[in-house]
Amino acid sequence: MKGFLMILVGAVLVNNFVLSKFMGICPFLGVSKKLDSATGMSVAVIFVMTMATAVTYPIYTFLLYPNYTYLRTLVFILVIAALVQLVEIVLKKFIPALHSTLGIYLPLITTNCAVLGVTVLNIEENYNFAESIVNSIGAGIGFLVAMVLFNGVRQRIEGNDIPKTFQGLPSILIAASIVSLAFMGFSGVVEGLFA
Repeated sequence: MKGFLMILVGAVLVNNFVLSKFMGICPFLGVSKKLDSATGMSVAVIFVMTMATAVTYPIYTFLLYPNYTYLRTLVFILVIAALVQLVEIVLKKFIPALHSTLGIYLPLITTNCAVLGVTVLNIEENYNFAESIVNSIGAGIGFLVAMVLFNGVRQRIEGNDIPKTFQGLPSILIAASIVSLAFMGFSGVVEGLFA
């Protein structure tokens, strides 16, 4: 149980895919402007990360390993694309407002390197199936934390008088780098908590 908790907390805070590994930056910058769209995108990413791991881990373990590991990326992207299509169909049918709010960023989950990254990382870290699922859920929650936190930062930025040179994307990128630096402070916390 301690190992699962360490993986979960590590994935959320220390190894945050957006703020520490810099994966998934496109939706992070594009969808974090409004809280409801940031939360909706994060829930979709959590679902896709978890389901992608649940599907790709057995495929890799039983079909690709050891002879066909070179097909890993291709197979994983196909699985992720199918899951994203499923999410898009469900959102379009049952939550059309969120579907239209997410717009182009929803299909971009397919090419979101955070989703592919978590599936590959689970295999490279030699996690078993349960640890892989926990790591995927933690990575998704970390994505949610980053999105919601950065939404608050963006709300604060928009209310300030910013020099013309830094208005728009420059101020957003500077704020993202500062938030990322703040997350680096968690690097020793997980080891200290579970030592």
